Amino acid sequence: MTGSEETPSFRLAYVPGVTPAKWVRIWNERLPGIPLTLLQVPAAEASGLLRAGDADAGLVRLPVDRTFFSAIPLYSETTVVVVPKDHVITAAEEVTVADLADEVLFHPLDDVFDWDTPPGEPAFERPATTEDAVELVAAGVGLLIVPQSLARLYHRRDLTYRPLTDGPESTVALSWPEEATTDLVDDFIGIVRGRTVNSTRGRQAAPASKQTKTAGAAAEKAKRTQKPAAGAKATPGARTARARATGAKSANPAKPAKRGKPRRRS
Repeated sequence: MTGSEETPSFRLAYVPGVTPAKWVRIWNERLPGIPLTLLQVPAAEASGLLRAGDADAGLVRLPVDRTFFSAIPLYSETTVVVVPKDHVITAAEEVTVADLADEVLFHPLDDVFDWDTPPGEPAFERPATTEDAVELVAAGVGLLIVPQSLARLYHRRDLTYRPLTDGPESTVALSWPEEATTDLVDDFIGIVRGRTVNSTRGRQAAPASKQTKTAGAAAEKAKRTQKPAAGAKATPGARTARARATGAKSANPAKPAKRGKPRRRS
């Protein structure tokens, strides 16, 4: 390696609520010589970061621009309603959108759901972030609908949440610029898809391996069928094999023994 060459590395962006620890651990086990750098970014900024080439791939929330990005959906989260612990909704195990019709619901500017307005009564303002909206819920002035991971991320002791059975879902995906599908991106795709370390991919030269096996089989067949050189003595095993191959017609069958006339008894 020359002094001008850089050590390869992989930069992975991820949005709040996503936990990449499992995949990072597998990466470090399989590619210990290639450092993986984690970049936590707000959900609204993840797309711009990837477009600018400041990250190789990202764990983001769908939807993404599919004319520019490739995306592999990984999982969908449970949607919950964040409420104060003394709110009447806590009496139920789960709630529906209809149960929220008379409630004030915040719609932060970084809302991860693809809807124009949430159900219920609109709040007096749109908080800048989900974290700000959680603070307003704690103040008792409204409720908030979020993926469960964000409810856990911004957990407060005076708040709780209940599953929303018929609300929208947030899907987490691995995304990257389609024209920048590098070998390292492909390695990470294999990790999130659960490929084993010995799984074959196109760039691992599987066709060459097949050709090698074919050539080896042909050489072995030629070796078995090759005739011995003139004057060379065949081994006992070879003589036995040839005898079996030529069959009984090539052998000289033994003539049956003559039987004499039976003696007459006197």
